[in-house]
Amino acid sequence: MASILRIRDVRLIVGAVGLSAAGDTVLWVLLALHVGAATGSAFATSAVFVCLWGPVVVLGGVAGRIVDRRENRGLLIAVSLAQAAVVAGMACATGSLPVLLALCALLGAGAAVSSPAEFALVPAAAGEDRVAEANGHVEAARYLGMTAGPLLGGALAAAGLTRAGLLLDAASFAAVAAAGMALHARRAPAHAGPSGERRERRACLAILRRDRALAITLAAAIAALLFFTISITADVFFATEVLDAGSAGFGLLMSAWTLGMVAGAIGIARRVPRRWLAAGALLGIALQGAGMLGAAVGATMALALAGFLVGGAAHGVKNVLLRTLIHESVPDAMRGRVFASYNAARNGAEMGALAAGGVLVGLAGSQVALGLAGAIPLAIALGGLALLAGREGVAAPRPAYAQSG
Repeated sequence: MASILRIRDVRLIVGAVGLSAAGDTVLWVLLALHVGAATGSAFATSAVFVCLWGPVVVLGGVAGRIVDRRENRGLLIAVSLAQAAVVAGMACATGSLPVLLALCALLGAGAAVSSPAEFALVPAAAGEDRVAEANGHVEAARYLGMTAGPLLGGALAAAGLTRAGLLLDAASFAAVAAAGMALHARRAPAHAGPSGERRERRACLAILRRDRALAITLAAAIAALLFFTISITADVFFATEVLDAGSAGFGLLMSAWTLGMVAGAIGIARRVPRRWLAAGALLGIALQGAGMLGAAVGATMALALAGFLVGGAAHGVKNVLLRTLIHESVPDAMRGRVFASYNAARNGAEMGALAAGGVLVGLAGSQVALGLAGAIPLAIALGGLALLAGREGVAAPRPAYAQSG
């Protein structure tokens, strides 16, 4: 009976993550197109994304403490219902940019909490011994949702159904709350006493000092993102100007990347032994960079498709292994804080890279920008592997507190 409930709970989380990712990307497309058309300002459109993603960066520490001190199923339900109300408010306020930006910031604050809550619930739902497999399905669902969402969002915008699309996104948050209500899994909160906040920060730092494999891998992953995300700006110009493949070619490249991500998350990541999580994640970063670099150097459609397929698969593997590495290396009582802090650093790196990407493409061209977006993370990952091997070997033992279950 317990195994049936666990399978059911994992399916609920996977479905909720996929639905949430689709709803998020529908919202992004609708708001970007609506604000761009209404204001004619690239600055206003950028402000939408800063308001959506900025709270994840700013509130990482606060969100992590909330997740670790509150029962996560109830927290996920409450935040999802609040987000549904916020998006419904957006549908009624499409004529006011200041109100939309304020509501975007509220939605981003909810995401700062809901993402680590979902992350921390996975071991409770799947069991500690099935975390890698569950993470693979969670990430694959996220990628599929992020693929379907822009297509739906674009179609709704083209049909003049921006408000209907926003209400559809609000319904997706309500559906996530309903999935939370159906969950059997619970994650008990950890309580902090007086001066607990300072002790918690010291405890988080102690984990990184004690677990060098975790520290090296997370640092390499965040540093690599400062350059990987440059490709978001470069890809469209690389496909249309360097490859001369037009919008159809750009879509084909993005499809190859997404297909690779799903295949890597489901088919490859769960086969990596637990002792090799850190090394596997760093190798994933290296191969992701190599795929981008190969596409840029080859500069033909065939080589670009191969590079994007390899890079996408490595991206999917990397993300699953990083999630699993945190699950395996961090005590349950602190997983919300560690993941929220990692999520904040990751989003901050991506926001910086998005800004730098436009400048680099303008100065050096899309081919050079894509090549650097691959080559520098490749070098970072190889350096991380060298540090990992030099300190304690690439196969690090699991911490004692992660060996139960």
